[in-house]
Amino acid sequence: MVDSSVIPIPLPGSTDLVLLLLAAFRSQSIASPIIFASCAFAGSVIGGYTTWAAGKKGGEAALDRLGKGRFVRRVQGWVKRNGMLSVALASLLPPPVPLMPFLLAAGALGLSRGRYLISYCIARAVRYGAVAWLGYKYGRQVINFWQEDLKGWSTPILVAYISLLVLGALYGIWNYRRGNKKGK
Repeated sequence: MVDSSVIPIPLPGSTDLVLLLLAAFRSQSIASPIIFASCAFAGSVIGGYTTWAAGKKGGEAALDRLGKGRFVRRVQGWVKRNGMLSVALASLLPPPVPLMPFLLAAGALGLSRGRYLISYCIARAVRYGAVAWLGYKYGRQVINFWQEDLKGWSTPILVAYISLLVLGALYGIWNYRRGNKKGK
């Protein structure tokens, strides 16, 4: 849910990684990956809808909070011209493509709830279905490779990943507080 909401996550793609690992470890039957993909889909739809609703309620002022840079202008222009397509593509593409600005812009620029939900739900169902299938089909092989061929590197890679996650979270908190102080 958090991955698709306005709350920034320091490491994008965390949901995909967790879904891949769960599908790989619990892949005794096809039902497990389907359940995991359904849970990821449901959480993503709830989080994405809150982002769209925040944009709808905040209007273009919500977009101004994202900044005035070239990226924000390009997102706004793309969403104005290609409403449903922009939401669908941003929802399908893996990180580092940012999802939140597109969802916020879709709400702020008047994409209707029905059109938003259709494009977002179809794209997220395809994405999480594909991720779960990949985890189910190839996850064990990747885990075996990790355990056998990268045995000496497992701990440093995990420490680096967790360190980046913590540093990203701290940076996000610091940046949020700095922004609030400037606004006062």
